[in-house]
Amino acid sequence: MSDTGTISRRREATRQKLLDAAAEVFAEVGMDAASVETICDAAGFTRGAFYSNFASKEELFFALVGLVADRRVRGVRERVTALEAEGRLDVTPGNAVDIVNHVLGLAPDDRFGVLLFNEIRIHALRDPDLAEAYLEQEAATCASVAQLLDDVASQSGVGFRLPTRDVARILVTSWDSAAVRGVMAGLGAEELGRHIGDELGSIAAALLVS
Repeated sequence: MSDTGTISRRREATRQKLLDAAAEVFAEVGMDAASVETICDAAGFTRGAFYSNFASKEELFFALVGLVADRRVRGVRERVTALEAEGRLDVTPGNAVDIVNHVLGLAPDDRFGVLLFNEIRIHALRDPDLAEAYLEQEAATCASVAQLLDDVASQSGVGFRLPTRDVARILVTSWDSAAVRGVMAGLGAEELGRHIGDELGSIAAALLVS
């Protein structure tokens, strides 16, 4: 094992710890209130370690945006793949809504995820470059959901009252809205999941045509 390879892996591990720590800090106090010192303390590193990986807090934030966006899109795609591998993508008119809810389902840390994602959205409203990245992520998420809806329609014989790309956007937007309201209401992880599932289920049922 070369020294160069060891250094590279150590540097990548440091960078990832800084990103993970920054995600928690940004989610809890917001980007503007977060300081490099706070992020370093949360990660257990010095300012030197920070500046050897990122030129500024803003550069770290942009790197985090890309990471969060990739994870969100990948999460939708991985849940679809898992359903297919487990043979659970056997869609019927009766379970179509449940399958859609599962694919858009929440992870255990979703209060944190909702806070972080909305912090990103706030800054995207003011920064054109960040807005472009945000909109690309949203489009990729909607495309993945639309593909799932196409699979649901072809396998179950059910249809939708609107084109699947429009249904996907409605569901993703509704997911975001329900998640924000659930976090504001102080719901725990399980309650939050049920709250979002109930709202998505009602919307999906209204858009289905059997």
